[in-house]
Amino acid sequence: YPSGNLAIIVVREKKQLLCIVQEDKPTNAKIRAVFKSNGRSTCYYPNGAVWINMNIQGGQYLDQAGSRVRRWTWPNSVMSSGPHVPLSPIFISLNRHVGVRILGQDKIAVSFLAMGQQAKFNVGTKVQVSDVGRLHPPARLGEDELLLLAFRVRILRLFDRLRGCLNFPSNEQRDKIKPPAYLITQTLKILQLCTTSDISDELRSSVRAILNA
Repeated sequence: YPSGNLAIIVVREKKQLLCIVQEDKPTNAKIRAVFKSNGRSTCYYPNGAVWINMNIQGGQYLDQAGSRVRRWTWPNSVMSSGPHVPLSPIFISLNRHVGVRILGQDKIAVSFLAMGQQAKFNVGTKVQVSDVGRLHPPARLGEDELLLLAFRVRILRLFDRLRGCLNFPSNEQRDKIKPPAYLITQTLKILQLCTTSDISDELRSSVRAILNA
């Protein structure tokens, strides 16, 4: 950055390349985006919430509350079910100097502009049909990640209830208000993960207790 802080890092980790975008801070800089050559990439809002998440099947665009704004599948996706949703071009600005343009699975670019100089990094990838047999199954969520997801949804529900208390002082009015659809969806997804993940019964009960509190 013009400040002298590190903006973009490209490193090799084992057999893959990583492109990492950092915020403009001298110390403890947060990561704003990570692009991996295996097709898994994530962009983050300034507050740390996931903005865009992509994998070898497709991707999704989220708002800062965690609600999905749009999703898409790549033309050569190996999804076994579900409709193929084409990508509409996406351009976001991570900050005033770094932007991300997504036009296709192999047409993803990180652009850096400062002091009249520009640099572009092609961070797209292409998974061929012949690679299907070598694709790794999706990684299961760890125990800590499941707990964090449950606590996050619980906190968002508490904030939503707090807004309801401020807007509708009457208990009768508040009881008629349903939680936002995205919170209901996220709760159901976490409960489904509890069923499909290889976790202990004790942890499964703890996650359900957090969500049902």
